[in-house]
Amino acid sequence: MQTQHLSEQELLRREKLAELIMMGIEPYPAPLYPVNSNSAYIKEKFSEEKKTDFADVCLAGRIMSVRDMGKANFAVIQDAHGRIQLYIRRDDICPGEDKSLYDIVWKKLLDIGDIIGIKGYVFITKTGETSVHVKELTLLAKSLRPLPIVKEAEGQTFDAVTDPEFKYRQRYADLIINPSVKEVFLKRTKLINSIREFLNTREALEVDTPVLQAIPGGAAAKPFITHHNALDVPFYLRIANELYLKRLIVGGFDWVYEFSRNFRNEGMDRTHNPEFTILEFYVAYKDYLWMMETTEQLLEKAAMDVCGSTDVPVNDKTISFKAPYKRISIYDAIKEYTGFDVSKMNEEHLRSACKQMHVEVDKTMGKGKLIDAIFGAKCEQHFIQPTFIIDYPVEMSPLTKKHRSERGLVERFELIVNGKEIANAYSELNDPIDQRERFEEQAKLMERGDDEAMYIDYDFLRALEYGMPPTSGIGFGIDRICMLLTNQPSIQDVLLFPQMRPEKIQE
Repeated sequence: MQTQHLSEQELLRREKLAELIMMGIEPYPAPLYPVNSNSAYIKEKFSEEKKTDFADVCLAGRIMSVRDMGKANFAVIQDAHGRIQLYIRRDDICPGEDKSLYDIVWKKLLDIGDIIGIKGYVFITKTGETSVHVKELTLLAKSLRPLPIVKEAEGQTFDAVTDPEFKYRQRYADLIINPSVKEVFLKRTKLINSIREFLNTREALEVDTPVLQAIPGGAAAKPFITHHNALDVPFYLRIANELYLKRLIVGGFDWVYEFSRNFRNEGMDRTHNPEFTILEFYVAYKDYLWMMETTEQLLEKAAMDVCGSTDVPVNDKTISFKAPYKRISIYDAIKEYTGFDVSKMNEEHLRSACKQMHVEVDKTMGKGKLIDAIFGAKCEQHFIQPTFIIDYPVEMSPLTKKHRSERGLVERFELIVNGKEIANAYSELNDPIDQRERFEEQAKLMERGDDEAMYIDYDFLRALEYGMPPTSGIGFGIDRICMLLTNQPSIQDVLLFPQMRPEKIQE
């Protein structure tokens, strides 16, 4: 083992490890340990009247602090549910004449971060703290790397690690020392469970669709490319699962949904990560107006289940997820915040308007992307409370049904909250002839150099030719919703292991 790069603390812990082994103490014993309780349960349920129920508890956890009091020690261990104080006496651990095992192992060879198992009984100290009087102690895993020091006093945390490089790269250590981080991910699970319950009670069917796709369809995005060795063809990591879910509507399912991991080979910032989680669902015989009402109901429920209220604090604001939400067309939103009426502009006029508004564009952008650029640069950030931006131009929405009454528009909405899109929905295009023409327009944009333009998916067109019923579909950005409901400033804060540049690990 090369140790030239180890710190003094790491070298010392390895020496302690060797000494434990020399003493015949297994530092990493077999995994079975008879845990029968946890810190949170004991703190919640214990009372003097019920002490007989807590006369023989068995816990396991990580040592987080020790107070040496000579022949006795107070320590705190942390398990998956929280922290609890231990009272450890030398005479209990070593009841015989030889006290050396206690003096050597507990006093010298155990460290903060070590994982131990304990057996004992619960009592309340003179200061009123529920604690466990330890009768038996077992080392379950020796920690060879010291934890970052986090000080706590009077219920407050001091010197908590906030360095993003450490937090995101060593999430395992971040979870150990920052209890609030674990709460974020517990709420993330509550969010997903809440949505799944909402859909299942309405008899929606959860399905799985391919992650590896021959054609990256369903969104305007740059894909990751890989190679399928057995078939000897290129494949793409999915950018969306939309086209496969709509194939299932063609096949006869009325309501299907999927929580999918999607991948887009694009930039990273506070609200974008190359790998992210999307919920998409598609419902036959519904339209985008029905979908707006359903979206309001779903998010109301999610906010209540995760936060206990439809009013959610986000930074210095309060976001209300109580229905109904405001609705405004994208053209009216642009006119309100820029003064420009772009509804009748062609591509040349849009480019001129972008120049006047100092909106950055490039020659590959068609009419749809130019309008999208204006909205993103000048309007989106103004919509803090949940707002449906509705009725998009057809050029922006190659998979969307044409508007039933407004020429040149489609039946689409995006839900904007706190200045960011969190959902995108359509009355789905089910006319195979129209869909083919839209794909062909996308192909022309690809020829102009737009690497986010959609490919023509001939199999999807074939599916539509069998007939797809009128359908509404939606995609929710789960990571962004989680950011809102947990009041986190960055998407990396709601991903357990966000992508980062490779680390140079010293041997």
